[in-house]
Amino acid sequence: AGLLDFDDMIARVAAMLAEDRMAEWVRFKLDQSIDHILVDEGQDTNQPQWEIARVIAEEFFAGLGARGETHRTMFAVGDYKQSIFSFQGSDPQVFDVYREHFSRLASDAGMAFHDVPLAESFRSGGAVLEVVDRVIDDLGAEALGLDRTPERHRVGRNDDPAARVVLWPAIGADAVADDEAEAIADAEDEAAWLPGPVLRLADRLARQIRDWIDDPDMRLADGRRVQPQDILVLVRARGEFVGALVANLHGQRVPVAGVDRLRLTAPLAVQDCLALIRFVLQPDDDLTLATLLVSPFLGWSQDELFEVAHDRGRSSLWRRLRQRAGGDANAAVATAWLGEALALADLKPPHEVLETILSGPMKARARLLARLGEEARDQLEALLAQALAFEAGHAPSLQGFLAWIENDDFDLKRDPDAPADAVRIMTVHGAKGLQAPLVVLADAARKPSDMPPDHAVMRWGPNREGVPIFFGGKAGRIGAIADELARDKRRADEEHWRLLYVALTRAEDMLFIGGALGARETVPHPDSWHARVATALEGLDASAVDDALWGGALVYAKGVQAAPREPDKPVAAIATIVPDWARSRPAPEPAPPRPLSPSQLAEDDIASPPPSKAMIDAARKGSLLHKLFERLPAVAPGQRRVAAQQWLARQARDLNEGARDDLVGKALAIIDDPDFAELFGPEALAEAPVAAVVGTAVIAGKVDRLLIQPDRIQIVDFKTGLRVPATADEVSASHLKQLAAYAAALRRIFPGRRIEVALLFTEVARLILLPADMLASHDPKA
Repeated sequence: AGLLDFDDMIARVAAMLAEDRMAEWVRFKLDQSIDHILVDEGQDTNQPQWEIARVIAEEFFAGLGARGETHRTMFAVGDYKQSIFSFQGSDPQVFDVYREHFSRLASDAGMAFHDVPLAESFRSGGAVLEVVDRVIDDLGAEALGLDRTPERHRVGRNDDPAARVVLWPAIGADAVADDEAEAIADAEDEAAWLPGPVLRLADRLARQIRDWIDDPDMRLADGRRVQPQDILVLVRARGEFVGALVANLHGQRVPVAGVDRLRLTAPLAVQDCLALIRFVLQPDDDLTLATLLVSPFLGWSQDELFEVAHDRGRSSLWRRLRQRAGGDANAAVATAWLGEALALADLKPPHEVLETILSGPMKARARLLARLGEEARDQLEALLAQALAFEAGHAPSLQGFLAWIENDDFDLKRDPDAPADAVRIMTVHGAKGLQAPLVVLADAARKPSDMPPDHAVMRWGPNREGVPIFFGGKAGRIGAIADELARDKRRADEEHWRLLYVALTRAEDMLFIGGALGARETVPHPDSWHARVATALEGLDASAVDDALWGGALVYAKGVQAAPREPDKPVAAIATIVPDWARSRPAPEPAPPRPLSPSQLAEDDIASPPPSKAMIDAARKGSLLHKLFERLPAVAPGQRRVAAQQWLARQARDLNEGARDDLVGKALAIIDDPDFAELFGPEALAEAPVAAVVGTAVIAGKVDRLLIQPDRIQIVDFKTGLRVPATADEVSASHLKQLAAYAAALRRIFPGRRIEVALLFTEVARLILLPADMLASHDPKA
């Protein structure tokens, strides 16, 4: 291969294996098959990952290497201002170090190296980019951990689209309007632990989004009206504010996709389902039952719950509920509904219990979606999928499933690119790589985390491995520990500002910034995103405007607004009428008719003595004859006797040679008889299966010989008994019933053809034709 001949290559491989240099062998094999390397998101590629790329690419710069004239390339793309995943080991300085490394390798090898700046933005409008540049200028490159000032952004879109940045005042604990106070009071009934400013921010932002969607004059840069899917709300972390915002958006009837990622057991829909499982396992758990009564499953108010639960003494809530079921309609409905769940749990596995409760007559899924919105659908499907996964590896018990899902909680992650006509709420980390026409930085007034660390990670040894050192409080922050803590604080602050850069650049046309103040704050912290954007807007001479909802705002806008246009009309949905049977439990399915074997049609009304040895031997010989009749017709006539003798010698060793010869003689006497030539010819079928519905009976069986011709069908059934009738009139009724059933089945299969039925008694080689009128009296339909 290439400059290495075969012997040379074998020698190198042998040397590697002999010296146990498997790493070199792996690299050698990789080098034989890799011509191009692409490192995407280079700013978030950590040092170990870069080392892998470096080792793979070493031969790229070694002249022609082992690949002859193949042109090999390496491409890395990354914006080091967007390095925000330090918890994964990313560092913008590492990106620069390896960029310089590969630049030097290319220069030494006389190869071209192109360092292309990423300054042109095809996403954001001019106003957004100017605010981003002004924030970076005010902060300085060092604040972002950069060793040089990045180039200023250029608008890459073909036109000069209308874009604007709006800064709302941060919400504090000051006086509020009457209508807002009422909304906050209602919210505090359900979430009293949340700070007032957080609740006010959630309520005000939900009302603002509702206004945007309803306002015909609220247009994007392309002239379209704002739709829910155009709005992306970004937060620093999934915290208390997100739940409050989702609840308020539901209250405003704004479709919302919910949080982009959360624990499976966190959504209310999942919690309600798990509470139902706890109840069926322990009905006397009063707290769980109270939760179910006020859940979407049953929809009680707190007053209705209090009326039943109050002053019940030592009686359990479940017992009290059943006692009141006779005279209280709510209690009767709840008792019946919960009783169905209890009945299901007695015998069924977890997935079947949940699926039946959610999709069956109990209509639990519909009740949850009506209260919690469409985003609960994915949560419920994830819960059902986990129930199936549990049953695949464990005994299917409800108690085991409950313990399993609570101890090994799972992440529920929504695909951020999945189409949905709903407002998206995401963390800035989760939104990296995404964009939206209208972006809201909702919690921008938060200050950087100032919680003092309790340990420092010191790196020692030749491999510079990190060792955690717990320094025991302020007195221990000295020397090398203090230096390392200062470096950690500086790196955290740098990422704080790089995260702001990522957040700002998610917006295409409109960017809105707001936030809630802490309990002791009257203005945003100087190092908060809100404060820095305010400084940038003031430097750009942004306009102060009146805003009744927010109490004023700073607005910076530029660009050309496209002519208003309506969004593309959605395809009219076809009205679907769900029939009543789809909402009710199906009736028990009737058992299908049992296939009837013709050999079992005769009534068992003849008393037979226990089989003697002679009868058992006769049955055995009859079975052997059947098999010879099945096999010998396919053998050449001159070879049939030898083939039959060899087969019997293997299958019937217990018979003496005379008995075997007798069987061979009887078989050949019939097969070679010219009168039976058609029955044993190549067109006849042996042991042919027959099945048909005759009237209400299903006939299924096997015909010993079946001859199918264009104008007639001939059925022949073998009988090997010692009692051989002389004529058709002497044939037993049981045989007639059996052959009549075969004839009726074949009459349905081959309508219009003449059916001829016969019995072949092998003991004396006698073929008895059965007249049609004789069989008619035994027809299964008669």
